[in-house]
Amino acid sequence: MAQSIEPNIADLANGWMKSYKLDYKLEQESVNTEIEKALTAYYSKAGGNGGNRPDAKLFLRDKKGNDYPILIEYKGYKNKLVKLNDKGYVENKTAKSEPNIKNIKDYAVNGAVHYANAVLHHTTYTDIIAIGMTGYKDEVGEIQYEIGVYFVSQRNYGVGQKVGEFSDFSFLAPENFDDFTEKVKMLNLTQEQADEIKERKEREIDVSLKKLNNDMYDKDERLTEADRVYLISASIIATIGIPGKVFPLDKSALISSTEEGNRDGDIILRKIKAFLNEKKIPKTKRDLIVRTLENTLTTENINKVQGGESPLKKIFTEIIDDIGIYYKIGLTTDFTGKLFNVMYNWLGFSQDKFNDVVLTPSYVATLLVKLARVNKDSYVWDFTTGSAGLLVSAMNEMLTDAKNSITSPEELTQKKIQIKAEQLLGLEVLSSIYMLAVLNMILMGDGSSNILNENSLEFDGNYGFGKTDEKFPADAFVLNPPYSAKGNGMNFVLKALNMMDKGYGAIIIQNSAGSGKAKEYTTKILQKHTLIASIKMPIDIFIGKASVQTNIYVFKVGEKHHKDEMVKFIDFSNDGYARSNRKKARNNLKDTGNAKERYKELVELVRFGKSKLNIFTEKEYYEGNIDPTNGADWNQSAPIDTKPTLEDFKKTVSDYLAWEISTLLKQRGDEGK
Repeated sequence: MAQSIEPNIADLANGWMKSYKLDYKLEQESVNTEIEKALTAYYSKAGGNGGNRPDAKLFLRDKKGNDYPILIEYKGYKNKLVKLNDKGYVENKTAKSEPNIKNIKDYAVNGAVHYANAVLHHTTYTDIIAIGMTGYKDEVGEIQYEIGVYFVSQRNYGVGQKVGEFSDFSFLAPENFDDFTEKVKMLNLTQEQADEIKERKEREIDVSLKKLNNDMYDKDERLTEADRVYLISASIIATIGIPGKVFPLDKSALISSTEEGNRDGDIILRKIKAFLNEKKIPKTKRDLIVRTLENTLTTENINKVQGGESPLKKIFTEIIDDIGIYYKIGLTTDFTGKLFNVMYNWLGFSQDKFNDVVLTPSYVATLLVKLARVNKDSYVWDFTTGSAGLLVSAMNEMLTDAKNSITSPEELTQKKIQIKAEQLLGLEVLSSIYMLAVLNMILMGDGSSNILNENSLEFDGNYGFGKTDEKFPADAFVLNPPYSAKGNGMNFVLKALNMMDKGYGAIIIQNSAGSGKAKEYTTKILQKHTLIASIKMPIDIFIGKASVQTNIYVFKVGEKHHKDEMVKFIDFSNDGYARSNRKKARNNLKDTGNAKERYKELVELVRFGKSKLNIFTEKEYYEGNIDPTNGADWNQSAPIDTKPTLEDFKKTVSDYLAWEISTLLKQRGDEGK
């Protein structure tokens, strides 16, 4: 092994930094303290006392007043600059989505990126520069060194992107720093990269939530499954914060006092109230949230001090340390829906208990949104919103479209605000599930305004907040209804579509609804709306929660269905994914057959028709008609052609002649004997 020259590398960097008039010690002591606290929070995750803290911490400000924490890690060995995975990202996670402690300790860039994530996680900074430096002495004793400069940000979900090639630290000098930051601002992920990173981060969330659930049970077995969901919800809300108005709750603020009104639960509750008040959440909604969380936060057993700390403080600390990073980096996922599914699946409840609360997988939610033709100008509603997973997917689609089509930064900012405040509406009658939907949309920043705790069948169609005297102008409808409702949930479909003047709807529902069980609703729907497509989904799409055959039905709103209307019947039983329900599995969803391409082609087939056939076969895609007065013929498949072809005739004749000749030869053979 090469001799360590880490002090020499540090001296070399120090010399450069001094020559560029840079000093590691921050002039702003409060900033230094904030970053140091963040690094301390991550220290144990990099091997405790055996881990490596960044050797230098800088804090630089560009000409526009943007602040950049800068972390520098030195390694005095050859080939220890950076360890990348097969996708070209800094490899700081194992195949099991756990911290790769060896890489973090051994490689300079990996260590710097790891601690940059700590700053992202535990401070208000969103853009950090992570620098790794390593080197070795060559055969004549000269130091040969390398520098790796990476950008870690909310924009890249904390994975880190290489900024460029640098031979020294002069890019940090005052006269060069603005040019450097302009280069950093040009870094962007492609949509494919962003999707791949999101998928990976979602797998990490699964691992963290499962561990968290088990740890909470170990700390206090009296906590019910609902308590655990509420504790996570409360901890997240208390730590979101509002810049300049409500500071995120730090775990150090929980003092584990036994004084009434000053217990850890009381402190968390006060922070939640301050957050909701500043967010201008409607009073009825605010009171419901506080009342729901208060019942769990103020119970005696989790506020009782044991060994100088309450169980609540321990749980709060673990929640923030384990999953805080995922909502701090702005991961736009159905976070609380994932939380819900992980909690209840992991605890092994009977299927019947939650049969009516089957949450839509995120990739299916995205499919429904695309089939409903959602864009930046859409007004989307969901009449059985659950954890708001469908609305989260709709919001993501709208924001992406806005980003891709609006060039003015000011206009884009206003459009994002409008989308979240005015263009989404969800209804959920179950108060416990409604709580998850509100939290989900708050985390998404904040689309919770018109998430309503109401019975959809009694809904008047008006906004729930803001424009309460105005009708919500819905032109996109997405739904995964409770299948125990009338007509398997078709009653919600009829209600929603009849309240719309235009647009499209996409629902996923038990397929018996389209084969006669919901006839009283399906015939009424076709009197005012057109069935565009019927898609047979894989039977295991809700594996672990339900095992029923479902179909997606796509509608055009406001046009009566004519008997000669062409309907696209698509067999999507093979969607390219293989699913399992193993509790300990790293990933229960695997792409085994061009899944992403199949989902993309499905959307194109529904919109543009047969000309888009590529991966699908004609046995999977069929265009036919339905009887609008029937209501039970929505689940058709491609007809099997039983009429013999000329080739069939030739083969039959050929087989017969072969048999006859064989028989004749056999007879002659016998006569010869």
